Amino acid sequence: MAGFIQIIEFQTSRFDEMQQLFEEMRGRLGDSGSAPMRGTTTADRDRPGHYLNIVEFDSYDVAMENSNRPEVGEYSARLAKLCDAPPKFYNLDVRDEWQPTPGG
Repeated sequence: MAGFIQIIEFQTSRFDEMQQLFEEMRGRLGDSGSAPMRGTTTADRDRPGHYLNIVEFDSYDVAMENSNRPEVGEYSARLAKLCDAPPKFYNLDVRDEWQPTPGG
């Protein structure tokens, strides 16, 4: 099974600015071979001002190729400036995944 997920945990009181940055970055990444397959931004219901970005890639190698892009480095620096505390990164190899089948 292939797959790699990066979770970025961050705390910010400037979420609207953060959301604008996310939208800008999505537009810049385009459909390159190293772009993420999917990304999800979540808000922690139990800790206001805490968020998680869940970014899915085909593989670890693709994720590292993406991380080495200059625009991603710029994005990370800008993201850090909008955070109230340093972001925390989780790098996860997918070991198993499942999805219920409809009607089954």
